[in-house]
Amino acid sequence: MTYIRTPAELADAVATLRREPLVAADTEAASFHRYRDRIYLVQLSSPTLTAIIDPLAIADLSPVGGLLDDPQVEKIFHDADYDLRILDRDYGFRARRLFDTRIAAQLAGEPAVGLAALLEKYVGVRLAKEHQKADWSRRPLPPAMLAYAAADTQHLPALREALRSRLAALQRLTWAEEEFTRLEDLRWTGTSDGASPDAFLRVKGAKVLPPRQLAALRELYRWRETVAAEQDRATFRIIGNDALLAVARALPRSHAELEQVDQVPPALGARHGAALLDAVRRTLDLDEADLPHVERTPRTPRDPSVEARVERLKAARNRVAQELGLDPGVLCGRSTLEAVARAAPLPNDRAGLARIGELRRWQIAALGDALLAALG
Repeated sequence: MTYIRTPAELADAVATLRREPLVAADTEAASFHRYRDRIYLVQLSSPTLTAIIDPLAIADLSPVGGLLDDPQVEKIFHDADYDLRILDRDYGFRARRLFDTRIAAQLAGEPAVGLAALLEKYVGVRLAKEHQKADWSRRPLPPAMLAYAAADTQHLPALREALRSRLAALQRLTWAEEEFTRLEDLRWTGTSDGASPDAFLRVKGAKVLPPRQLAALRELYRWRETVAAEQDRATFRIIGNDALLAVARALPRSHAELEQVDQVPPALGARHGAALLDAVRRTLDLDEADLPHVERTPRTPRDPSVEARVERLKAARNRVAQELGLDPGVLCGRSTLEAVARAAPLPNDRAGLARIGELRRWQIAALGDALLAALG
């Protein structure tokens, strides 16, 4: 393992890796600890080299972007979705020619698709767990954390080989390759919760609050966002959602009343009590016209014929999934079945299935006849 902290070291490591046929990749962020999530570590492993790259020490990671975009080198990820999105978000990097060991395991019918379970089963390696929620933004990183980060990619080439062989034996390698190609189009689409004026509505239980209590939650949520941003700490480390919701419901007017809120322990009340009460006071001063209201989106009218088709399609999907030894949701998700039900292709109309954008080619091959029969 090589810990990379200078541009020269990065250039040398990437040059070595680009001569390899495949490279495993992973990233470490710190959303569990920081308000502003970002990539704090990039791990790259070939069968002969593991490089741990420190983005806090190296401003220009463009060599990594060039490696990810190189079609001559296969890139192995485990559960690539989030890594690819944050690499796009933080650096604008794109990845081509991918192999995702989680997708491969799902299509191979594995019941447990976490990295630890797969490495133990296929490679005989047991991963340590003590740094799963570590703060990767800390510096210096102790040797034990660097070793933990390295282990996430060091064994991926061997796992890829085992799963690829398994998929080939099952004649499902083309299924996986279709899914891997689709990963190349992933882009960051998220926004910071604090950037949205309605973000407080995502707190579980918010939408059933009366307007005055909902206004209190809005004030409390905005206060927490401000403090978390100033301190660059994860919002739940300032105060949790359950406590915010409890204060909004109780609308305490004094420290004595705040002490009666069970979800606010004494230490939390001592630290933030004045700010919590100030948010409640601002809420109580609001005019009725300034209180928020939850806009209820009208439900789409139910179509009994479509729902009946969905149920028939689901039964056919479940039967085929059992025959293939696959999780039904892996074979074909409900939203895709609903798209098929709405399109309602005629019996024997495989071309009609192919026009349904939600359906993959491999799904049509594995499941198409059963779906058409269910609609017939």
